[in-house]
Amino acid sequence: MITDMKTFSFELVSPEERLMSQEAEMVSIPGGEGDFGVLPNHAAILSTIRPGVIKVYTKRDDVTPPKHVFVAGGFADVTPVSCSVLAEEAFDLEDLEEADVLKEIGALEDRIEKAKNEIEAERLTKRIAVENMKLDALRAYKAAA
Repeated sequence: MITDMKTFSFELVSPEERLMSQEAEMVSIPGGEGDFGVLPNHAAILSTIRPGVIKVYTKRDDVTPPKHVFVAGGFADVTPVSCSVLAEEAFDLEDLEEADVLKEIGALEDRIEKAKNEIEAERLTKRIAVENMKLDALRAYKAAA
């Protein structure tokens, strides 16, 4: 049954903690098969999430900017009344500093040189790729602000 809801419950959880739990009018998610938007009364879906930025709109107007959160991957569980994101890692772009991300990339690059085997080197290479995506997202966010 479709109702005239204007918001839905949004929750963002990482393995360490619940990062966000609030009502939202819309959420944009970087799905595994492409970006998708969630509105109230959305069809139920379960989707993988690729590294990228989740935008949480508490009000869809010209005054209230969305919250931008970088996620390193995970899953989204959407129902008509809720959207839960289980993220491998999540970072509020407002709180990130470029220097910190660059420092992490450098530390990971140093660890690749000391990797004990190919599997460890591959894991670190993938981690660097995610950190570079985070850096790109942060730069785009700061440039738009």
